[in-house]
Amino acid sequence: MDVNEVWSPRACTLPTAQRPLRVAEFDALFAEAATGVERVGTGRTRIRLRPGPAAAERAAGLAARETACCSFFTFTLTATGGELALDVAVPGPHTDVLDAFTGRAAAALAAAARPGGGPGE
Repeated sequence: MDVNEVWSPRACTLPTAQRPLRVAEFDALFAEAATGVERVGTGRTRIRLRPGPAAAERAAGLAARETACCSFFTFTLTATGGELALDVAVPGPHTDVLDAFTGRAAAALAAAARPGGGPGE
């Protein structure tokens, strides 16, 4: 199964041609700003981001655009104590989408951590 099929279920209203671009935007956010990824419960993932207004603005913008086409996502951006976290939650029927989302975040973070890693590597 193509990762875009898992990432973009039938409930998604984003035009098919734009879906790879959205995935690439999230991949870039993960590679450039994520510092950690963890499942924090059934149907919920937390992505820790480098604290700062640029990462917060970028994550908030992506979250707003994603919920416009995939309304089953719930994104919560929390800035507290010098930390920034993006919590992503989905209802039970969409845990496969969250699994794909979490896997992409973890893969991008791992690639960025390798010497010479980063977006496009």
